[in-house]
Amino acid sequence: MRWMPKGYGGHRRPPEDVKCEGWHEHGILVVSEDDQRLTWPERELIRQLGRKLYGKRDTKDVRHG
Repeated sequence: MRWMPKGYGGHRRPPEDVKCEGWHEHGILVVSEDDQRLTWPERELIRQLGRKLYGKRDTKDVRHG
């Protein structure tokens, strides 16, 4: 099939581009709690915000990166 409807197949944007656009256009921030670009206090703040807004995580072993 050479023709695909919009939204099917084709080019996918990198996740970092989607996150950047979300911040700039909608004020939505998506941050991994173990993002190495952040300092330890910044990562800890992310963990605390996540717990406050969404509750304790089910597993501690999940790491992104």
